[in-house]
Amino acid sequence: MSGAFKYGVSLYSYTDDLGTVMTLEDAFGHIADAHATGIELLGEANLPDYPELSTAWLDRWYGLLDGHRLEPTSFACWIDTEASRSRELTVEEAAAQLCLDLDLAKRLGFRFVRPKFGVIDDELTPHPVWEEAVERSLDLAAKHDIVIIPEIHAPTPIRHPVVEAYVDFIQRTGTKHFGLLIDTGIFQDRPLPFWQHETPEMREGAMSFLNGIKVPVEQLAEVIDHVPFIQAKFHHIDETLHDHNIPWERIVPMLKSLGYSGYLSSEYEGVRDPWVAVEQVRRQHALIRKLEREYDAAHAGQGEQADA
Repeated sequence: MSGAFKYGVSLYSYTDDLGTVMTLEDAFGHIADAHATGIELLGEANLPDYPELSTAWLDRWYGLLDGHRLEPTSFACWIDTEASRSRELTVEEAAAQLCLDLDLAKRLGFRFVRPKFGVIDDELTPHPVWEEAVERSLDLAAKHDIVIIPEIHAPTPIRHPVVEAYVDFIQRTGTKHFGLLIDTGIFQDRPLPFWQHETPEMREGAMSFLNGIKVPVEQLAEVIDHVPFIQAKFHHIDETLHDHNIPWERIVPMLKSLGYSGYLSSEYEGVRDPWVAVEQVRRQHALIRKLEREYDAAHAGQGEQADA
């Protein structure tokens, strides 16, 4: 039987609450109340003086981690290849930005760094500088014992040239410091509610992924060896613990059967009314834990039988 999942929360879940109705201390408290053990941070969004990091803020950060018994998991950063209107980032500049964020992540205690490179099409193909920029950063990632994990996010499915290029990179370099972050939004199989001012025509083009790209969960088996971290994307779970968009009843058993025992880190991306995210994260953790318990109960003893 596979090991138990680890449960975390991304501060992105509380995007509109932080700085309005919620302090950083409040967010730590809500994450701990959900019985999570991990916390994700978005560098430019959550560090008040990014890329600077004061001693006072660092002390506060570690004090909150210790006080709530949380560990840093994934540090999100951006390599904006279109930062200038006159030209794109060079490989050297992109690598320098990634190395800066690796250093920041190390100071904050993170094990993973999720870089988001600028994209060149609607399928989220990263700018070509990604490969050499990452390769130039691997020595620093190894020094810091950090794994660089670009995100597989809708509308990019698992079977796609972007994913193939990432896997080819791992195989070519032999690195243990590069992997894949799976965003569970790729498994969405029911449309999201329409946004304000959105029209049906908007979902016929680049925004059609909002209807769900319906990646079969079975395809996880093709990449799971390269997946050390999963972003548990979701949009709405009702009071009966029914997710209206993401098929957790298929995702959880598949991950368990594949032996995944890393983090499922909540990334709530639904209605942004005050405090809604707090209850939604709690519901998601309750739902996934329930499904995990059911799977474990149904497969209890199978490991012993296999060894006999």
